[in-house]
Amino acid sequence: MTEPQVTEPQGRTGRPERPGQARRYEVVVIGGGAAGLSGALALARARRSVLVIDSGHPRNAPAAHIHNYLGREGTDPARLLALGREEATGYGAEIVTGEVATAERLPAPAPSAATSQDTPPSVGGFRVVLTDGTAVEADRLLVTTGLVDELPPVPGLAERWGREVLHCPYCHGWEVRDEPIGILATGPVAVHQALMWRQWSDDVTLFTHTGPEPSDEEYEKLAARGIAVVEGEVTGVEVTADRLTGVTLAGGRVIPRRALVAGPRFTARAGFLAGLGLEAVDQEMAGHVVGSAVPADPSGATAVPGVWVAGNVTNLAEVVIGAAAAGVRAASMINADLIEEETARAVAARRVTSQVTRGVVA
Repeated sequence: MTEPQVTEPQGRTGRPERPGQARRYEVVVIGGGAAGLSGALALARARRSVLVIDSGHPRNAPAAHIHNYLGREGTDPARLLALGREEATGYGAEIVTGEVATAERLPAPAPSAATSQDTPPSVGGFRVVLTDGTAVEADRLLVTTGLVDELPPVPGLAERWGREVLHCPYCHGWEVRDEPIGILATGPVAVHQALMWRQWSDDVTLFTHTGPEPSDEEYEKLAARGIAVVEGEVTGVEVTADRLTGVTLAGGRVIPRRALVAGPRFTARAGFLAGLGLEAVDQEMAGHVVGSAVPADPSGATAVPGVWVAGNVTNLAEVVIGAAAAGVRAASMINADLIEEETARAVAARRVTSQVTRGVVA
């Protein structure tokens, strides 16, 4: 297997343990979005050797801007990532483009003479293999691969995703304020979505599509807020001059709309973790499966020692600024974990040295 091609870093670098062995890093970050780059930046500033493996396909690529990111409001997503890469590599982190195929745990090192019964066992590290055959090793992993938006199978939705076909009102509500907005019902949270988007426009229409019929109480709420309900399946969208202009129903009727809210299924990009015994689990809202995510504690630590997650791969609702914060939080815990292990080894070695000095050990 080959080693990744990387630019010369400015700080501590990955180290080959012996000739022919894959390059080893203290931390390999899988995913180069806001969470991954923020984590890499924090770890590089902590003087850790860090490699970021990035597929180059960020989830928010279709969007023109990011929002609610203090100090970066309205920034082009690609520009934010470029700045993040520059900052992380400026402290010595390395970045390669690629996709991870598998990850597996390496055997823990055999106990040495400096190891006592009180010394915590080493995690042992990990081997990460990319789809092109490249292999690297790591003491710890930070997984920030995000998720995939699986849109309802309505023709035309994917082409307008992130433009006029939207999901999050906090990300896009301001941009379509006072416009005619449609809500595509595919599950039990559609009424909640309609009531929420009503905050940004007084012209909101709920299309029942494949979702359940609203209850009497929900109908009352919709009526009280002036939200129209249109029955029937949506079969497509109308686009004029590269702009969404309407929603087409099964009978051919077109309802003029300038934006359409569609709730996708959010699927974590985590298949490569199966070799570690770590899998994404279904996430439900109102009894309806809305996606999958990798379980973790508030710090991002998973059930597999040595593996942390941050961002949308573990939190479906995380926005960009939240993902960045989660990356830093996980990075600080990874650094603390490495310090704990390094200190335990140093204490054990000191005890052996002390015993030798006193003549206890021949």
